This record gives sequence, structure tokens and C-alpha cells, in this order.
Amino acid sequence: MALRGSLRLEMFLRRCTASSVFHSHAQNRKSSQISVKGDNPNSHDYSGQDQQNDGQKESGWRRLVRFFVPFSLGAVVSAMVIKREDLTPAIAASKMSGRRREFNFIADVVAGCADSVVYIEIKDTRHFDYFSGQPITASNGSGFIIEQNGLILTNAHVVINKPHTMVQVRLSDGRTFPATIEDVDQTSDLATLRIQVNNLSVMRLGKSSTLRSGEWVVALGSPLALSNTVTAGVISSTQRASQELGLRNRDINYLQTDAAITFGNSGGPLVNLDGEAIGVNSMKVTAGISFAIPIDYVKVFLERAAERRKKGSAYKTGYPVKRYMGITMLTLTPDILFELKSRSQNMPSNLTHGVLVWKVIVGSPAHSGGLQPGDIVTHINKKEIKNSSDVYDALADNSKDLDIVILRGVKQMHVTITPEDP
Repeated sequence: MALRGSLRLEMFLRRCTASSVFHSHAQNRKSSQISVKGDNPNSHDYSGQDQQNDGQKESGWRRLVRFFVPFSLGAVVSAMVIKREDLTPAIAASKMSGRRREFNFIADVVAGCADSVVYIEIKDTRHFDYFSGQPITASNGSGFIIEQNGLILTNAHVVINKPHTMVQVRLSDGRTFPATIEDVDQTSDLATLRIQVNNLSVMRLGKSSTLRSGEWVVALGSPLALSNTVTAGVISSTQRASQELGLRNRDINYLQTDAAITFGNSGGPLVNLDGEAIGVNSMKVTAGISFAIPIDYVKVFLERAAERRKKGSAYKTGYPVKRYMGITMLTLTPDILFELKSRSQNMPSNLTHGVLVWKVIVGSPAHSGGLQPGDIVTHINKKEIKNSSDVYDALADNSKDLDIVILRGVKQMHVTITPEDP
């Protein structure tokens, strides 16, 4: 920029100098013509000489002004350009400094609550790793600590309906502890675990009733077994009724968010910018559409569990067990079907019902039978499947094998699964 300014200044001075020289030559020619005029060439016209002298003085003064004025202006402009270029980097640097500390609000939230998030592994006690001799991981999920004495909150589907398994919890500092299931509510899909350790970092519980659509939230958990993972987004809806999701027998208004929630995030906290848990990550439909259980509903579950413990009738044995297939599923309601068809070209246009399989546990009967995440179950044993309750009804039947019709993309397929008895 300084070079360009100097070149323009040089061109400007050249033009001004040329104009001054041309004007000076014109004045000299005019003076010469005046001096040769007259009837007597030998006579001296003193008045003409005086005028000539005055003209020369005026011409010299004008030349002086024409020379110094452009030069002075050019010097001022050049100084301003140089001064501006010298100051610009300093101004920009002063404006940029401190932005990381001022605007990284997501990092501030994570720093305040990440220590209370745990990684949950479900170990299959019948299968062992060849090299380590340890039970292999059948599935995994997330949870967060709500009491210093080792009480952990998670989803029920993370820890139940998996026969011949044990639950193991890994803290953020790497320590690993076996866990016992204390309370389970399959209707709300909530459960609590207990590990034998004290003085743990605790997640503060907020209020989901005060949430607004568009509010920033942070999802913490262990998606795809990658522990201590953070994603951020906004609240898309605060009142997504369970009936809209095809979940019968659940009177819950779910929180909908576009924060990325995937396999393994289930049970982890959905946190507001104050570092308070305002929901429990529960399920994902597709990219940009995920749901969490409101923390106000969770508080009711925790109060009932605390009352049972005080009375000495805590949930010891048991939750009702069913035959085990090893999938996590979501009912395809008309609204969800419309959203999936608008986002994907591989959805059949004539699909009107079904259940989406969005997670298959490795080593489970569903995995052995050939089911994959993303498959859509439309029929089981020649009966239409319209919601997840129909799948549970099929598992409750006495039939040994399940003949399942699925859609994988636009292709229809048949798979046969043999559920495990409890």
C-alpha cells in the first residue's frame, strides 16, 4: 500500500511540475512578444518594461506556489499512509487479544462439569478376550454422577435386558469400578447405578421447565466408545410429546436438540450454559434430530427411588425381564418418516410404518442374525410392526424364532433371529 501511494505521489508531482514549466514557458514567450512591439525599435518603453518585470515577479511567485503546494500535500498524504499502516496491525492485534477467554463459552461449560461424566461398559461374562482374558464389551453408554457417594444416573436401556453381563464404570480420571443397578424405571427409560467410592465430582441439576427454544446446550458422553466427547447445539423444541415419537405408555415431553447424539451418548447429560444438567440424552433419529429426557421428569424418578431406599425396599432384583434381542429402536411416526424421506434419497416412497433400528449390540442375537443399524423393521412373523411395543409383543410370544422383514435402503430383506431367554 505504501509503494502504491509513493507511485501515485510521484506521478502527481510530475504532472504538477510539467504544468508549472509549461506555464513558465508560455509567460516568457508572451513577455518576449510584448518587448518587440512598438513603432520605434530603438525607443525604450519603460511602462512595458515595468509590466514585464511585474509579470516575471508574478510568474516566479506562481511557480514557487505550484511547486511547494503539491510537494507539501504529497508529504502530508505520504505521512498519513505510513502512519496508518504502522497503526493498523497494532489496532487489529489489540482487538483480537482475549477473544479465546471471552467467547469460548462451550469450553467453560465443559471445564466445569466434565469430571462428573462417566463411561459405562456392559461386559459379557460368557465371552472373554483372547489376549487379555477379560470379558468382552457387549455394549456401552454414558452416565453422570449425581451424589458424591457414587450414585450415577443413566438410561435404563443402557444397563438392562442384557443377560449374563456385568456393569463396569470408568471415571474421567481413568479409574474403573464394578457397578450395581439400584433403581430402574423402564417406562421413563431411567436407571441409577452405585459404585463403591466417595468424594466424587457431582453434576448440578437444573430446571428444564425454564428452557427456551434456541437456547445453547452441550451434550457430553462417550459416543462410539470415545469417552469424554463434547458436542454442542441448540434446543429445537421443549415440548416434543412421546406420542409424536410413537412411544406408548410414556407421558413425557421430550427435549429435541440438534446437538450430535449418537451410539454411546445415551445416558449422558445435556447441559445448559450454567453447567447444569437439564436433560438425559436418550435417542437419535437422524443427524440434527435427537431427544433427551427433561431433568424435571428425572427429579421425580430420583425422589421416588430415594423414598424406596429409605423404606428399605429399593429395587433389588428386579426389573421385569424379557427375551433378549439386542437392539435399540425408534418408532417411525408420520412426522419422523416425512423428515427421513426429505433428508435421504434411500427411503422408499411407499413406506408408511415400521421401527428404525439405530443400534445393534455386538454379539447379540440381532447382530448374529444380520440386523444392522439403519434397518427398518416392517413385519415380524407376518404381523405388521407399527411401533416399538409391537416388537416387545413379538418377543413375548412363545415362538422360538422371529422371521423379520426389513428395509435396508430401498431393498427388502428377510432375516431370522433367535432371541435369548432371560
